[in-house]
Amino acid sequence: MSSRQIRVGALATVVCLLASLAQGQSARPSNTGEHWVATWATAQQLMATSAGGRSGAPPSNLPATFANQTVRMIVRTSLGGSRVRIQLSNMLNAQPVEIGAAHIALHEGRGAIQEGTDRSLTFAGSSSFTIPPGALVVSDPVDLAVRPLSDLAVSIYLPHDTGPPTNHPLGLHTAYISNGDVTASVGMPDPKTMTAYAWLSSVDVVAPANAFTVVALGDSITDGYSTTLDADQAWPTLLAKRLIVDKTQRVAVVNQGISGNQVLRDGAGLSALARFDRDVLSRPGVKWVILLEGINDINIRGRMDGPNALTSDELIRGYRQIIARAHTHGIKVMGATIMPEEGVPTASERGEQIRQTVNRWIRANGNFDAVVDFDMTVRDPQRPERLKQQFDPGDHIHPNDAGNQAMADAFDLSVFKK
Repeated sequence: MSSRQIRVGALATVVCLLASLAQGQSARPSNTGEHWVATWATAQQLMATSAGGRSGAPPSNLPATFANQTVRMIVRTSLGGSRVRIQLSNMLNAQPVEIGAAHIALHEGRGAIQEGTDRSLTFAGSSSFTIPPGALVVSDPVDLAVRPLSDLAVSIYLPHDTGPPTNHPLGLHTAYISNGDVTASVGMPDPKTMTAYAWLSSVDVVAPANAFTVVALGDSITDGYSTTLDADQAWPTLLAKRLIVDKTQRVAVVNQGISGNQVLRDGAGLSALARFDRDVLSRPGVKWVILLEGINDINIRGRMDGPNALTSDELIRGYRQIIARAHTHGIKVMGATIMPEEGVPTASERGEQIRQTVNRWIRANGNFDAVVDFDMTVRDPQRPERLKQQFDPGDHIHPNDAGNQAMADAFDLSVFKK
């Protein structure tokens, strides 16, 4: 998995279906001709819990453990389909987690599901199972008519103490936690709320043979930091909306951003290089990756001197590795230019020089399969080192809702038709 690969211990009883992560193979049933694509996904992080976000992000309120509780999480689909399955991940945990029940349904609102749409999920035929440490499990498919850009409710029951959950803290969707097994309930009784995803890794749908998934691989800007809670304003979601409205594409877009993520080194989540297999190659139906990473490498090591200081060549070598590994699996990579950040406390003159050098390399012909120029889209034309005022929520680095819309609008959709 990575330099921080978790030891997988022996388990007494395990009832689950493990997804094959090697060589980018999708978890497609071998006895069918169904074409699966990921319609939604999120990337798990190393941190066990998140008591609160940084400035501009809401606290996640993720519990340190779950016991005899149901958590209902809401996801926004990109592509629709008639059959659906989920993936649950325990990949960053050192202990097994028992799942007592899992359900999926269409979301009515405020944690309630649409009556008549509830589906019980099984894993290798069993409704209860244990996920080993370091493993991913894939549910058996169920029939459920899922429309593009619709909300699904995924409910999982945790009967026993789970310990710190594998999670994604910046979920930006309200999730609901109730006592007992209420996975089949229309509403969640007396719920507590959080804005993180726990164990839920992806939702896949059966799609036409020419459908495919685009993975947005990035940091907090891709993650949706500083966008409005429960409003689906992160640029990957807005790009998915553009593609659906375009009506010429069967394209899903999944958000694999991790706030604070770096290309080269672990920190807030495994580095992009270390998590590439898990967060890109393991997703079914991937044809494109959009890479927007590097600003955290620059802010952490680009402002220093000495043997550990970041150089533009080092960051570019990381990009080259991602491109080469994607191409090995027939996946194209779109490079996104690194955006301005004047006014951020960790910004520096040396870091700005690295950013400019790297952006020139990204824009150059032949390095990426395509380019989207986010830097040009969001920068102040009078002072290119900073965000346009109308896109700046106040932290000078994470575009607001309007900025994310401008980023989504910057894509040439014809690129995805080739």
